[in-house]
Amino acid sequence: MLLNREPNLSWNFDIKDAPSIMVFSPWYYGHHPTYIRHLILQWKQRRLPGILNIVTMPSFLEKHEEIVSLADQNRSSVHFVSFTAEEENHLSTSSNLSGAFRQYQLIVRYVKQLEATHALLMHFDSCQLPFVIGYDLPCSFSAIYFRPTFHYNKFFNYTPTWKERIQQLRERIFLSRLLAHPQLKTLLCLDPFAVSSINQCFSGSAKAVHLPDPVEFQVPEQDQVNYLKAELGIEPDRKVFLAFGLLADERKGTRQLLDALHTLEPELCRKLCILLVGEPFQAGQTTLEAWLSPVSESLPVQIVTKFGYIPESEVPLYFRLADAVLAPYQKHQGMSGILLLAAAAQKPVLSSNYGLMGDMLRRYELGVAIDTTIPDEITQGLTRLLCEPFNSLCNPEQMKSLANLHSVEQFASTIFQHLYRN
Repeated sequence: MLLNREPNLSWNFDIKDAPSIMVFSPWYYGHHPTYIRHLILQWKQRRLPGILNIVTMPSFLEKHEEIVSLADQNRSSVHFVSFTAEEENHLSTSSNLSGAFRQYQLIVRYVKQLEATHALLMHFDSCQLPFVIGYDLPCSFSAIYFRPTFHYNKFFNYTPTWKERIQQLRERIFLSRLLAHPQLKTLLCLDPFAVSSINQCFSGSAKAVHLPDPVEFQVPEQDQVNYLKAELGIEPDRKVFLAFGLLADERKGTRQLLDALHTLEPELCRKLCILLVGEPFQAGQTTLEAWLSPVSESLPVQIVTKFGYIPESEVPLYFRLADAVLAPYQKHQGMSGILLLAAAAQKPVLSSNYGLMGDMLRRYELGVAIDTTIPDEITQGLTRLLCEPFNSLCNPEQMKSLANLHSVEQFASTIFQHLYRN
């Protein structure tokens, strides 16, 4: 069964008092920059009333100047507010447990300082524990929940480990308490299948709502793609397989992908270019270079890297250039924007058969679903991408359908409609 399109959400909100909304977005990588950019643009385009304060760490302001500039501090109702350098350091060096309480302290501090009437917590997974045990805020709040897994038993061929069973039990306990929290108004969730399970299984004053993970894909001119291909030095007659994002993160499966290349037939290696794009962290780049060296020295595959933060306006170029997209994530929990970008670009994906990603891959016929923890299966998947025709690997109409369900407008209107209702 495919997801139904969300109804068109009205921008004509019934607002008695202009709200002061505080968006708490502590991280400067992953989904956060994209989400913030879309919220600012839609806020300004729709001329929404009130004040939108975006609280984040100083590193966000340094690394995403093009997003910060959208706020136009002197004339806009959108403002960036950064933690102190000391607060950023404490948060960045905290364990998961202490980090949850540090985030809570920051949320309380800046809600009071900014006199917010409602807070939107952009990554609830990392700060939910204080609210589970009953801590409150000076105002009501909504939150984005990224990685529920308690419902994964409904997915095809899923057998949980004992650790996963414990995690799912913990999630159920947490959700039962969170949805009963008197100040939580809306739990926004990227997993549409989790939303129905949450609302069926748990009662409380708050309800879960599906939040479309936004994908914006402007089709680049072919001349731009050709120029980028030449600039990167990609050799003629090679198929380009793109891996994108925080590639040194062990969960992303880059190391398993490179291991799999050692068992790929030499004549197929000569047809292949692996394009690694992203990885803004210096430590991650060093790790990747160590992983790449044995491959580059011993195999006829071409490896091309483009390290650093890629401006959002340039991202479609890389997906248009690619012949296929690689996302060999290791038992990834939650949604992935890479699947949506690949669907929008009409490129087949090689990815995990696990959890929500695996279900979306099969449901929308996005490409090849494998057990990415096994290098031999990655090798077989690469072989299929190199040898089989595009239309036998994926369904372009289904890919288009999935991308259309995750428009920027659907994302922003879902958030703002529920914020203004609160």
